[in-house]
Amino acid sequence: MTETRTIVVGYDGSEEAKRAVQWAARHAVLRGCSLQIVHCSLWVLLSHNRGPVPGVADSGLERAAQKVLEEGLALAKETVPDLEVRTTLLHGMPRDHLAHVSVGAVMLVLGSRGLGGFMGLLVGSVSLEMAATAECPVAVIRSDDHPEGRVLLAIDDSGSPAALEDACLFAAATGAELMIVHVLHEPDGYRRLREPVEAYPDAEALLDSVLSQARHKAPGITVAGELLVDASFSRAVVKASQGARLTVVGTKGHGLIKGTIGSTAHAVLHHAHSPVLVSRRKAEPT
Repeated sequence: MTETRTIVVGYDGSEEAKRAVQWAARHAVLRGCSLQIVHCSLWVLLSHNRGPVPGVADSGLERAAQKVLEEGLALAKETVPDLEVRTTLLHGMPRDHLAHVSVGAVMLVLGSRGLGGFMGLLVGSVSLEMAATAECPVAVIRSDDHPEGRVLLAIDDSGSPAALEDACLFAAATGAELMIVHVLHEPDGYRRLREPVEAYPDAEALLDSVLSQARHKAPGITVAGELLVDASFSRAVVKASQGARLTVVGTKGHGLIKGTIGSTAHAVLHHAHSPVLVSRRKAEPT
C-alpha cells in the first residue's frame, strides 16, 4: 500500500495564513499530494472553560477554534475543489506542534505573520523557528506576486544538494524556468583597491556542475545560471528574487537555542520578493 504524500499548512485565520493555504493547495495538486491543515488553538493557555455558553448555540472557545479550521478547509476547497484535504485541531503553541506534525511531510507551509515595520523584519517567530528546526522543507509565504515567474535557486560552495533537489522538483511540477545563482563575496571597495577579477574558475566549475545536475533531475525544464558578485550574499539573492515565483535556499541548521538557518537564509526570508522555500531535511544522527 502506497502511503499518501502530504503537504502540511498552518492556519490561524490571518491574511498571511490564507495566502499560505491557497499556495499550499495549488502546490499540493501539482505534486500529487494531499493537504493537511493544522490549527493550533491558544485558548487552552487562557481558560479551562472552553465549552459552549449555556443557551447560546454554536458558541464557546472550542467551537471558535473549530470554526477557524473549517474556514481554512473551505478556503482550500475553493482554491482546488478536488483536492484531498484533512484538518487537525491542536491545543497549545504552534512551535510545539508544527515540527512534530510535519515529520515525514513533503513540505510545511506557513504564512509570514510578523510585526512588520520593525527594522524591516517581516517574518514571525514561528515561521523562523520552523525554518530552523523542522525536519522537512519549509515554505514561508509573504506574497505571491509572480505566480508565473521563474524558480530561483541560490547555492553555496557545497552546491546545496537539498535545495537543488527541491528547486528541481518545484520547477518540474510547475514547468517554470529554473535560475541558479551562486554569489561570490567581494568586500565593498575591493575593486577600487585591486584589479578587477574577470574570471572565477572554481566558482564557474561549481555552477556548471550544478547546472548539469539540474538538467538531469528536471529534463525538459529551461535551466540557466549566473555568478553574482556582491559584498552581501543575502542582498544579491534578494535582488535576484525579483519576479520569481519561488526562491529556494539551503540552511546550515546548526543549533543556537533551538536552531538557526544561517544569516543568508534568515535575511532572504525577511526580504525576498517571493515565497521562500528553506530546504530542510531530517537531521542525521551524530
